[in-house]
Amino acid sequence: MLDYFALFMLFFVGITLFYGIIAIHDIPYEIAKRRNHPQQDAIHVAGWISLFTLHLLWPFLWIWATLYREDRGWGFSQNGSSQGAKTEHLINLEKQVADLQAELTILKEQLRHERQVSQEGDQ
Repeated sequence: MLDYFALFMLFFVGITLFYGIIAIHDIPYEIAKRRNHPQQDAIHVAGWISLFTLHLLWPFLWIWATLYREDRGWGFSQNGSSQGAKTEHLINLEKQVADLQAELTILKEQLRHERQVSQEGDQ
């Protein structure tokens, strides 16, 4: 009787390990799918290839899948600033430059006028 139980346990453990390994190889793909990763198909194929390399690639697939998020892309933007905020900041800077140029022109005209007045006074 114990022989049959031991045989059952061997099959049960073997089948559980077999399907467990196949199930965990898909975790990076599920992460990529949830994050709407642009390369989720490549991650899925690499997960299957990782089965033949004893899951050597699997940690790298996990990192690859978690690097991308739909709201911020690859995550390399500075301080999470969006393109719209950068554009608005650029428009504000251009307006400041235009205001400073106008003020500089007014100051140059005032200086030129004062020089003319002082030259007329000296003569």
